[in-house]
Amino acid sequence: MANAPVQRMSQLMAKTLRDDPADAEVLSHKLLVRAGYVRRTAAGIWSWLPLGKKVLSNIERIVREEMDAIGAQEVTLPALLPREPYEATGRWDEYGAELFRLQDRKGGDYLLGPTHEEIFTLLVKDQCSSYKDLPVILYQIQNKFRDEARPRAGILRGREFLMKDSYSFDTEDEGLARSYALHRQAYQRVFERLGLDYRIVAATAGAMGGSKSEEFLAPAEAGEDTFADCPNCDFAANTEAISYELQTVDGSAVPAAEEIPTPDTPTIETLAASLGVPASATLKNLLVKVDGEIVAVGVPGDREVDLGKVEEHFAPATVEMVTETDFSERADLVRGYVGPQGLEKVTYIADPRVAPGTAWITGANKDGTHAKNVVAGRDFEVSEYVDVVVVQEGDPCPKCSTGLKLDRAIEIGHIFQLGRKYADALKLDVLGQNGKPVRVTMGSYGIGVSRAVAALAEQTADEKGLCWPAEVAPADVHVVAAGKALQTELALEVSDKLAAAGLRVLVDDRAGVSPGVKFTDAELMGVPKILVAGRRSGEGVVELKDRRTGEREELTVDEAIARLTA
Repeated sequence: MANAPVQRMSQLMAKTLRDDPADAEVLSHKLLVRAGYVRRTAAGIWSWLPLGKKVLSNIERIVREEMDAIGAQEVTLPALLPREPYEATGRWDEYGAELFRLQDRKGGDYLLGPTHEEIFTLLVKDQCSSYKDLPVILYQIQNKFRDEARPRAGILRGREFLMKDSYSFDTEDEGLARSYALHRQAYQRVFERLGLDYRIVAATAGAMGGSKSEEFLAPAEAGEDTFADCPNCDFAANTEAISYELQTVDGSAVPAAEEIPTPDTPTIETLAASLGVPASATLKNLLVKVDGEIVAVGVPGDREVDLGKVEEHFAPATVEMVTETDFSERADLVRGYVGPQGLEKVTYIADPRVAPGTAWITGANKDGTHAKNVVAGRDFEVSEYVDVVVVQEGDPCPKCSTGLKLDRAIEIGHIFQLGRKYADALKLDVLGQNGKPVRVTMGSYGIGVSRAVAALAEQTADEKGLCWPAEVAPADVHVVAAGKALQTELALEVSDKLAAAGLRVLVDDRAGVSPGVKFTDAELMGVPKILVAGRRSGEGVVELKDRRTGEREELTVDEAIARLTA
């Protein structure tokens, strides 16, 4: 392979900024824009400039190498997709407003692909007819589209993003487990090569469907996912995936339920203060509408309902809060005083903490009145138990009961054992060894390639700017000519020698730019090694700086080249 040419900053399209963009909320957004890696085109839509494209391509290369290493085959499928396959699996409706939908001039319905399970399934259905054709793993690295309601955080949450999505096809569940394990190991190698700090946690399947699911999360303050980590055992999970066993208690000694006057106590806070009891002794009943039907959600009064979990449970149905109009149309529903006992035409679900035998203070379905000694399973029935509370720091580990630790993180990868959901919907069969049709089982596996750029920026940046790991950096060394003609001449000479030795070189040869600005830009751009042709250029001496540690040393040109190419 020919050596890469030296990239001169005098010719590079990368305008750096001294100040943070006004709309930037997180560190990666600020620094990637300031360092000239990306520019905003529209809300949630980003253009990758030359330096950013190099980082993006390096991550693509690593992902591609590790996918190829497990025997996966790369293809490229269209991003513009027909409606029919997604309608067959139900995802045309399940995706809701996040799906970009459009019509052609003839009125035909299409979408911009968010993921490609359906299209890969149809591809394998067309190409594979026998068990001898399987197993197979196919992948692509392609732009995906989701109509985010609130695009934010720069490239972390965009409406167009680059993703590696792969799919495994096997004839038996044991084969799916092997394909899943291969991906899990490949992902570990990818993220280790990228230099990312990451955790593997249990997760929910969401609109993807399927059974087993795990996320790869990069801990960062800018993350939108919260995960729980047990300090005592190996349990780790996205808080949305944490569940607890239902543990019935003996409530036989609890006196009969009794109504008590509680005027002006429509909230848990006012009720607890009025009665002098902890909020945990009360039962909170949140009313929502699921496809128009009212559902009550019961949780202890000191906990909040996680609406995301409620939506996940009822998906693909639409979940929304009840309104004043709903209350006005139902005289039996008294705002602030709803209780599960005696509710009619309302489905009642509850968190496992509201277990059979537990006693509560809750609404009596009368204005200004509550009831005490209301026992689950005796005074009211729960239609279904669902983990719906917001997980809190210190909640017991489901595995060992130790208090959980919570952290924010960025989702960088997700793997699913889909099973036969898509094969059933699209009738993907192959002939088995006995000559009879066998339904294929699938796995789906994603890596957020563009998101990994932001995750790396969040984890590795410091107060001076970006600080890329060597394998993903846009260059191996950033050569800075401090200003004078002699220094520029030496910088270009050294750059050519480094490039000839196989290094990727970025050289700041800009005329009329002060040394201070050049040094600041070098630290902002984050190339791992900075080589300065400065005051001792006439002696053939340069300064080599490690961007991460800040360590500096003066070396002769030959020594510097030897050090950098070692």
